[in-house]
Amino acid sequence: MVAIVSGAVPSPNIWNSPQVYEVENRAVDPDGVLEAAMRGLRPWDAAAVLDVGCGTGFHLPGFARTASRVIGVEPHAGLAEAARRRVAKLTNVTVRVGAAQALPLPDSSVDVAHVRWAYFFGPGCEPGLAELSRVLRRGGAAFVIDNDATRSTFGGWFRRGLPSYDPGAVERFWTRQGFTREALTIRWEFERREDLAAVLAIEFPAELAARILAEHPGLEVDYAVNLWWRYY
Repeated sequence: MVAIVSGAVPSPNIWNSPQVYEVENRAVDPDGVLEAAMRGLRPWDAAAVLDVGCGTGFHLPGFARTASRVIGVEPHAGLAEAARRRVAKLTNVTVRVGAAQALPLPDSSVDVAHVRWAYFFGPGCEPGLAELSRVLRRGGAAFVIDNDATRSTFGGWFRRGLPSYDPGAVERFWTRQGFTREALTIRWEFERREDLAAVLAIEFPAELAARILAEHPGLEVDYAVNLWWRYY
């Protein structure tokens, strides 16, 4: 049985289907909108970067190109091991098993924290936010990327899959925590319809995924996201 850190919030899509999630990662934001937005707010050149919930480490090499040091933290030991294999030749990257609410890092040790679709979904993530406050240096920044359910094709799918989701409550939560929202539109771009079908199957219930695939032609999906950010 694969070890998982106590208290970790389950992430069924990547935990159960890491190879399909890899396909999804490759399809997300081919235009680099998210990276450009983050860099415009707080570049990480020569900085220490923390990637919380790094999964198989998909984003670690990108940060490592210009950061002085990159630390990936992942609560699922099997995914963390896959991330280690991915960055084995990168001397400025380390991967540690740990949870967002108990980061295995010293106080004031990182400059930029990046969290993408992991743990920080609004109310209930206060312990993780306290940990970000602890590990970020003065002048650092935290970036939290999550879905914007109020617009875009994907946002409509998200609302159908989770009708109880309250975007207003989520926005009020982040505002109270001192974060600012930057609304961005990215896209999925797949090479094959089979890849789109596989990704839909890990993101939505089977019946809804099948309906979405039948309704949506082509290989691209417009996708609204919120970039929540805060300086420390």
